[in-house]
Amino acid sequence: MTAGASGIGLAIAGAFLESGAQVHICDVAEDALAGAKALYPKLQVSLADVGDVQQVARLGDDVRAAWGGIDVIVNNAGIGGPRAPVDEVSDADWDAVMRVNVTGMFYVIRQFAPGLKAQRSGSIINISSTSARSGLPNRTPYVVSKVAIEGLTKNLARELGPFNIRCNSLLPGSMENERNRTMMREKAAREGISYEQALAQRLEFISMRTRIDPAEVGDMAVFLASDGARHVSGQQISVCGNIEWEG
Repeated sequence: MTAGASGIGLAIAGAFLESGAQVHICDVAEDALAGAKALYPKLQVSLADVGDVQQVARLGDDVRAAWGGIDVIVNNAGIGGPRAPVDEVSDADWDAVMRVNVTGMFYVIRQFAPGLKAQRSGSIINISSTSARSGLPNRTPYVVSKVAIEGLTKNLARELGPFNIRCNSLLPGSMENERNRTMMREKAAREGISYEQALAQRLEFISMRTRIDPAEVGDMAVFLASDGARHVSGQQISVCGNIEWEG
């Protein structure tokens, strides 16, 4: 799993460990990897930036050296990119988002696809976002990257299906975690309102009026990798309480 040392990634890694799976994570943050390893001693870890093809190759070597192969890929690595009108987005910001969020996902899948095809089984889970459905002004690089993930998922489900390899995308909603609490604080500061008012505005456009625990995303990922989802492929599955609109 990529970007597995914190946030949603760590929650997903924990859910797989609890299911009895062997889990190998990578991350760009060495201190976060150390923290994840301390929390879950059974984790295998690698320091890797998925946007760097050579580092992804080393990740592949690490995983194959440990276990010979894998059954499940969880592509979680992603960056938020700039918050700016489209005409103010720099080339560097655009390229950075695409490099990690899309190209990095491609590198990881390409690295492990031969082994999955050879064993004629596997599950690929790509972490997208509900923003791919709702759109989000002033976040164009991020939203475009997440829409690209939807295309990647659908195409690979078709291409790899004859090898009994499933590919789905998982779309988390508004998460109850520090990253999203920071986003609410920033929204409150921009609009001159309290944190509680900013959160109330956010929940107003979620049908179930709730935020999502990262563990719920982990549980869904484990299900998508399980035999219970053996014929689920090419799907975009949200864990969001039904987000109606995002602003």
